[in-house]
Amino acid sequence: MKNSKNKLPAASEGESNISAMRTEWEENNHNSKTRTILKEDASYFLSQSVSSPCLSVISKAEGAYIEDTNGRRYLDFHGNNVHHIGYGHPKLKKAISEQMDSLPFAPRRFACESALALAKKLVEIAPGDLSKVLFTTGGSDAIEVALKISRAATGRHKTISFWDAFHGAGFGAASVGGEQLFRSHLIGPLLSGTEHVAPFACYRCPYGYPDLNGEAQLEICQTTCANFVRYVLEKEGDVAAVIAEPARAVPYIPPPGYWKMVRQACNDHGTLLIFDEIPTGLGKTGKMFACEHEDVVPDMLVLGKALGGGILPVAAVLAKAELDVGGEFAFGHYTHEKNPVTAKAALTTIKIIEQEGMVENAEVQGKYLLEKLNLLKTKHSTIGDVRGRGLLIGVELVLNQKEKTPANELAEAVLYRCLSKGLSFKLTMGNVMTLTPPLMINKEQIDIALEIIEQSLSEAEQTL
Repeated sequence: MKNSKNKLPAASEGESNISAMRTEWEENNHNSKTRTILKEDASYFLSQSVSSPCLSVISKAEGAYIEDTNGRRYLDFHGNNVHHIGYGHPKLKKAISEQMDSLPFAPRRFACESALALAKKLVEIAPGDLSKVLFTTGGSDAIEVALKISRAATGRHKTISFWDAFHGAGFGAASVGGEQLFRSHLIGPLLSGTEHVAPFACYRCPYGYPDLNGEAQLEICQTTCANFVRYVLEKEGDVAAVIAEPARAVPYIPPPGYWKMVRQACNDHGTLLIFDEIPTGLGKTGKMFACEHEDVVPDMLVLGKALGGGILPVAAVLAKAELDVGGEFAFGHYTHEKNPVTAKAALTTIKIIEQEGMVENAEVQGKYLLEKLNLLKTKHSTIGDVRGRGLLIGVELVLNQKEKTPANELAEAVLYRCLSKGLSFKLTMGNVMTLTPPLMINKEQIDIALEIIEQSLSEAEQTL
């Protein structure tokens, strides 16, 4: 039997950074300065999938664009979902500078006004009755704080989460995550009691039901994906929390009624519902929070990524008041828990999103982008599915629309052709072009991206 330590994990979070196509693209596109920096970078940083060795060297980031040391400018439809307000927003840089001048740090035993103002703002915009907060420096830590709270509040330790989900790289976050890339083969035992079920994925239903143009046929499937969560809750009997992305970042959008069914199942079994809105929150889906599309309020909601405006790392856990049960313990006692500078960055980011109508823009531009991509689908048999909500959009490439055979090689070829033409995005699951532009994107920029995608797809189809 082949040693599991030598087995490559299944494609999920992003494209390979050691593939032959990556090497060829680098050889054809990098100048000597870029090659020198990348070589030195690789010599210092530990190697890891989708991260190091790196794709290129960034020298500038502004608005919807990044620029590398080769002088190539890219429309960034990836941005790790941190660039909601665009890179380097002048109001954000000004607010951070002013905060550093007035109060650069506050020891965690003390309160500070910027952290309090951020907490108030989050409670103000949060769905339902989420009225308590804790801050951390990253989303993975915030997920683990939510897990601790769920254990303390319920007296249980088990969780139900979903295969193919990403919730962070820490041991707790990786345990509830569902990607081989972060949890399998090499790192050994994870947290106990972290049960997993197959997620909603109507185009590729893991429960075997047929879709209709990527949508669920509820009269046939009876939302089995939601019913199975209830089934596991009943069989386990003592689950502390269900934790999930309300809209999967792959992306996949839940079938109608899915989360209401899961919410009711959680209520019936004394189980908490935790929504991970680290990639989808703060407007990405055309509403401030993705769960608002479902009219479902979780017991806890986790934010990160874009909360720091694409400049500073900050994350937050929002919880119902009755979950404030750990006063004698320390679930989130981080050095920078109430850092005044990161708090001011987050508060300013939310205000910018509100003042500049970015959530509304995400809804409008997202509908336009989806409409144009669906038109593109009618011209290209290699596009099996177009799905999304707001500016969280996936284009799944296939070899055969009927059989839905994943076109991984084609997807990678399209990616590098798009990069050469000035458009950056990432691949998920090997064959899904995942497009997540900033919320301040405009129609002209979307049209540029669409032209690049169509040209690159046509060229790759002819070549392969």
